[in-house]
Amino acid sequence: MQILAATPFWLPDAEQLKALAPLWSLAGAIVAVLLAALVFGRNGRVSAITAAIGAGVTAYLCLGGFTSSGSFAGMSPDAARPMLVVDQFSYFFIFLSSAFLLLIIGMWWIGQWSAQPGTMSSADDAPEYFTLLLGSAFGMALMVCTTNLLMIVLAVESASLPSYGLAGFRKKNRLSAEASMKYVLFGAVTSAMMIYGASLLYGHYHTLDLAQIGAEISTGGASVLMGTAIIAFLAGVAFKVSAVPFHFWCPDVFEGASIEITTWLSVASKAAGLGLMLRIISVLTSSTASPAVLVTVSQAVAIMAAVTCTVGNFSAFWQTNLKRLLAFSSIAHAGYMLMAVAILWRPTLNEVGAVHPAFSAIVAYTLVYVLMNIGAFGIVAMVGWATGKETLDGFAGLGWRNPLLGAVMTICLFSLVGLPPFGGFVAKYYLLVALFEAKLYWLIFVAVFNTLISLYYYARVAYAMYFVSSDEPPIRTPALGRLAVVACALGIVLTGTLYAGGLIGFAENRSRDLYRVVQPTATAAIFPSPDTARAEARGSLGE
Repeated sequence: MQILAATPFWLPDAEQLKALAPLWSLAGAIVAVLLAALVFGRNGRVSAITAAIGAGVTAYLCLGGFTSSGSFAGMSPDAARPMLVVDQFSYFFIFLSSAFLLLIIGMWWIGQWSAQPGTMSSADDAPEYFTLLLGSAFGMALMVCTTNLLMIVLAVESASLPSYGLAGFRKKNRLSAEASMKYVLFGAVTSAMMIYGASLLYGHYHTLDLAQIGAEISTGGASVLMGTAIIAFLAGVAFKVSAVPFHFWCPDVFEGASIEITTWLSVASKAAGLGLMLRIISVLTSSTASPAVLVTVSQAVAIMAAVTCTVGNFSAFWQTNLKRLLAFSSIAHAGYMLMAVAILWRPTLNEVGAVHPAFSAIVAYTLVYVLMNIGAFGIVAMVGWATGKETLDGFAGLGWRNPLLGAVMTICLFSLVGLPPFGGFVAKYYLLVALFEAKLYWLIFVAVFNTLISLYYYARVAYAMYFVSSDEPPIRTPALGRLAVVACALGIVLTGTLYAGGLIGFAENRSRDLYRVVQPTATAAIFPSPDTARAEARGSLGE
């Protein structure tokens, strides 16, 4: 009995369970969709409404925690070693993905009743469809809630496996099946690399906690083998972000998947991957790390960002399929966001409450990127549903066949370039200022050069819409779809003009809230790791 009493049997308390409420909400939504299918049968509307309620509740719960006093902490190397961390950082990214998930569900709803046959998955398959979609969202939520090697691997796989099924969900479409197969094969290779890297790190440092690994690296350095292990481990994260050289799946999957899944992967997958990358780099380059380690990490990420941005933009040059063009565009924008990650070695990392330029730039860029992408993909979707075409030919004369869609698409395209007076310009300018403050001058040149390159292929689409004649009839679109894309265009214009200061202020406030989680303060709402449990067990038995 004494042994049983001394052996720690940990259970989360009420506060910890409450802090994890967004994760419970997503898990409950998955169960609710499956139960709804048993009660109401294969009813697409019921499944969509159930999934939307789950996503909405998750966003609401995140908003409640996000606007709280911020007493949670995370990424605290001197505190208990966490497996799951819930803090302002994770709340922000989960809220962003949940709100975006609501838009994707609305996109599916509109498409089911306005798309041509064969362009969407069957409504009869809605229970499985939304189960996979919610499962993907759950995995992405886990990705930003941990710094534990084992949990990172499980989270990435939880996000990836449902995505493989979603990419090939149009079972009668050859391109969809091909996209799913390529996605699975490439994902399997990167997963193997990630697991291999994690096993090497665990075998060498005897811990699953990244904070302890970072401390070991800062004191004893890292051998060539351990450097290789870290690179292999980060391959899985680079795969989610579509960073070069792990980007090859992106254009084929974007082209073959249904348009709403393409939109989901273009934003949510990258946001979760960037969130996880920020977690990892923030811990590995914490205040205990040596300047040499910080500079090395910054340079490595900067090189990856430059190559990713350049490859994405040049590959988009010859694309005529709009989904493939936007796929390469998303790769390029992943490169821009990785440039902000490269700033994480700056000294402000150690200042509690500091306005960290990396986080501020990523928050501003991500928010505008969501608006630009949902607007651009939404118009590609409505044109594809109405005409059955997703190529430049389908966009010929769009500015005259449907002036509203043409105007909104032009706003989205020019904002993606980074031209004023749109939100994309403000976000990119803020990024360039952050790079200048970090003295990464060569990366500024790369960003400006790639911006000029991207102007060409975005302008090709605008040229086709206004200067290429077409005998096709006017395009009729659903009112709800028009309202959604107009709202996106309005947000893009406002964040570039009247509310540009508000966007920057919001980004800086989130930087203060989010980046203080790296400080060794109070522990977060966490599940303790096996390392902590073993230490507690030894202490209890010793007593």
